[in-house]
Amino acid sequence: QVQLVESGGGLLQAGGSLRLSCAASVRTFSSYAMGWFRQAPGKDREFVAVISRTGSTTDYADSVKGRFTISRDNAKNTVYLQLNSLKPEDTAVYYCAAKPGMALSTTPVRYNYWGQGTQVTVSS
Repeated sequence: QVQLVESGGGLLQAGGSLRLSCAASVRTFSSYAMGWFRQAPGKDREFVAVISRTGSTTDYADSVKGRFTISRDNAKNTVYLQLNSLKPEDTAVYYCAAKPGMALSTTPVRYNYWGQGTQVTVSS
């Protein structure tokens, strides 16, 4: 069982920056690829970023590429999402998720474990 707890969300103006953290309570954190997803009101949950077990490989949604950076610290069982140049359309609840194995995935159903989410609100 993996428990994930996100933190770092908040309310800020367009152009601002924020760093989200996701702490995992599991002994084998490095066995999981980690992803960030987001869900805006009335919309489906969408892929944001994913990072491989070692952190050597990452992938991003086109809408955030160049603005967001995913990273992880396996010694701290934590994955991060740095959000820069934020836009109002980035407003959503952001979720981290864990997927066992090597393969990266942009599909929510491939992830076994989810956090409770953290709200990010960007005003114009």
